[in-house]
Amino acid sequence: MAAHQYFGGEQIQLICCSTFEQVFENVKRDPTVVAMLAIENTIAGSLLHNYDLLRQSGTTVVGEHKLHIEHCICCLPDDSWETVHEVHSHPVALMQCRGFLSNHPELKAVEAEDTAGSAQYIAEHSCKGWAAICSADAARYYGLKILENSIEDNKHNFTRFLVATHPQKADFLRSLEKADKASLVFSLPHEEGSLSKVLTILSFYNINLTKIQSLPIIGQEWEYMFYVDVTYDNLTRYRQSIDAITPLTKELRILGEYEEVGAGKKK
Repeated sequence: MAAHQYFGGEQIQLICCSTFEQVFENVKRDPTVVAMLAIENTIAGSLLHNYDLLRQSGTTVVGEHKLHIEHCICCLPDDSWETVHEVHSHPVALMQCRGFLSNHPELKAVEAEDTAGSAQYIAEHSCKGWAAICSADAARYYGLKILENSIEDNKHNFTRFLVATHPQKADFLRSLEKADKASLVFSLPHEEGSLSKVLTILSFYNINLTKIQSLPIIGQEWEYMFYVDVTYDNLTRYRQSIDAITPLTKELRILGEYEEVGAGKKK
């Protein structure tokens, strides 16, 4: 859904992966492949492992997309509220529908690998009495009946995806002239005020910090990698700010410069 929305009416071939590692393996195997990677959710928070995968992959972020998450409960066409007795979905989706599930104590919640996969399994194995929590698009795709739509607790639930590709292909998929957002990663010396100095410089150059995520560096006690998203409206000042913070950091890398997209707004 995110890929089709991001690329609009373009013809795209989807390579569906079981793990996030496989996403980057496909990009490494074929430089023409573009990765679409979930990075954070407004309710569940950040997908921490994906930050490391992104850094280690050597890919360049060329865009982002924010997908509005809506859940429905669906079942086989012959089933109904009277016959359904258990519901399958990804644990995060089950968590996002806790209010709905608490109103249906007769339904046994069963954790599964993913939302659409639950719908697929029910359809392909004709699992009578089973329901799935997934998107309405997935329910329709697998020929299931929607018992109720928009069952999520929070109607302002978005998942943010990053679009990444081989560095040599990056400029084919983005316009640096339109770029107003950047994703950075760096580490800092283990000394007092090191992060504060970096943030002060970014503020001086009117660079807006929209996200900061720290992850421990394995094998280096009490040292962290900082993943930072910034937005800017002046490319020159942004470049100056990067030059100014570089001497204060270790291993500073620009993961990507791209166009910011508002929540719910299609690219």
